[in-house]
Amino acid sequence: MPFFKEININEDTTAYFWKISEAIEWLFENVQLNDKSISRLETMSSIEHKKGFLAVRMLLQHVGFTDSDLLYDAFGKPHLKDKSKKAKDKSILPQHISISHSHEFSCICISNQSIGIDLEKRKEKTLKIAPRFMDVSHLEYLSESDKIVKATVIWGVKESVFKLKNEKGISFPNHISESPFQLEDKKGTVQLHFNEVKEEFNFQFDFVDDYVFVCVLQ
Repeated sequence: MPFFKEININEDTTAYFWKISEAIEWLFENVQLNDKSISRLETMSSIEHKKGFLAVRMLLQHVGFTDSDLLYDAFGKPHLKDKSKKAKDKSILPQHISISHSHEFSCICISNQSIGIDLEKRKEKTLKIAPRFMDVSHLEYLSESDKIVKATVIWGVKESVFKLKNEKGISFPNHISESPFQLEDKKGTVQLHFNEVKEEFNFQFDFVDDYVFVCVLQ
């Protein structure tokens, strides 16, 4: 199955999803890769990881970018080439990107501000390990299925903050804390206390099949 759907986070931020049902041969034949990406693909032993990698490049092509427009810094954080420098309209802001893939889905999110995203499948295991990464009082009075969903959202929020900041030493339980929120709100705020600095971010979440999608905005 090709392009699956898009979710508009705000007027400047959109997430794009690819549901991977194609054979790896089809993906490889239909995406343009630079030499560096081909070499990276060859080092991957997992077919699932290879498909996720290729599906991300298919999404880039879908929105008008190429594999060569995607760059990684020394810390492994992805960036898009700033095409606005060549644009006639100098008011165009540089674009930021965040990437996630989980099982049969790949996702990219593009914005004019710093972002972090995460895509997680809803599973009971996340609830079992919840005491390791969150304040479990935020799960009180919920049904078992809603506890799984909320624990997955909170994991995704913390993972997204970690991706956005991309700083070594950030701990999910010790440095990132979410304010109370309701599942029906599909949004909230999260705080990062790290290196004697306190920052607050907004987050939004949505559901894609049996997955939870989270986007954290600077």
